[in-house]
Amino acid sequence: MNRARAAFFAFLAVLMAASWAAPAAYYPDKPIRILVGFPAGSSPDIVARLLGQKLSDSMGKAVVVENVSGASGSLGAERVAKAPADGYTLALAVNAQIIFNPSLYKLSYDTAKDFAPVTQIGISSNVLVIPNGLAARNLQELLALARAQPGKLTFATAGNGTSPHLAAELLKAMGEVDLTHVPYKGVVSAIPDLVSGRVTMMFSPIATVLPFVRDGKLRALGVTSLQRSPALPGVPSLSESGLKGFEIVVWYGLLAPAGTPDAIVRKLHAETVQALAKAEVRAQLADVGVDVVGNSPEDFAAAIKTELPKWAKFIQASGIKPD
Repeated sequence: MNRARAAFFAFLAVLMAASWAAPAAYYPDKPIRILVGFPAGSSPDIVARLLGQKLSDSMGKAVVVENVSGASGSLGAERVAKAPADGYTLALAVNAQIIFNPSLYKLSYDTAKDFAPVTQIGISSNVLVIPNGLAARNLQELLALARAQPGKLTFATAGNGTSPHLAAELLKAMGEVDLTHVPYKGVVSAIPDLVSGRVTMMFSPIATVLPFVRDGKLRALGVTSLQRSPALPGVPSLSESGLKGFEIVVWYGLLAPAGTPDAIVRKLHAETVQALAKAEVRAQLADVGVDVVGNSPEDFAAAIKTELPKWAKFIQASGIKPD
């Protein structure tokens, strides 16, 4: 009798192990959606479409990128947080959605608990750009203009609490200048007003404004990483331009809903890291100012846990309010 029971439980253990492995074995068997919380043409959209194509090629199923804009990316993140935990609805998120938004909005989800981090795809600097017709050739000349006209110079952003907004608030604090905020529904929608000179300046992910800088329609004054960006090697960092220690970057990460089977998370991680290892992918990302990371799910989760309280403190001290 005991032998029969032992055999039964051994069989049950094998059956359960097989059932746990089954999701990864058959995954994916239908199209995968990657939700981007920002408009088409934005830097997260560019990264998502590049990654989506490579995943589609390697996994043999369509990977469709869907833009769900609004509330600084929170609408897209919310849909992923509440989606079935089966690996077919993913988020290509940036730190604004996961790290900054909890300090600004009453969210219907918990960014620390409602996602299963897959990998941090890459990190990009923001870049400070101004209209080509503005009489400032460098950061110090821009700050001098701002000090001569307190409150008159304006800065565009992708909305309250986004990485470009926090970068501008850091500029105001460290540069001791008074600037007026003009929020837009995404960086892309602000570009026409910036090019025409209706707004004075903007921080933007490099990928979004790089074509305008290269065409001479915008002038890049400095990047927000401590080191220069390979995408703009002739542009100094703001730290080396007089604001020592100035640093705020954008990261791009792939997340699944919490509860997604670990086997599927691991498969997504392996496929993503494999795509990021390709020379052509690294070159394409570098061309738009993104440095590849490709860390483990555990390391990505640890980074989120560390950054949440750090930026909550900064946002509270800056007095930033939601739109």
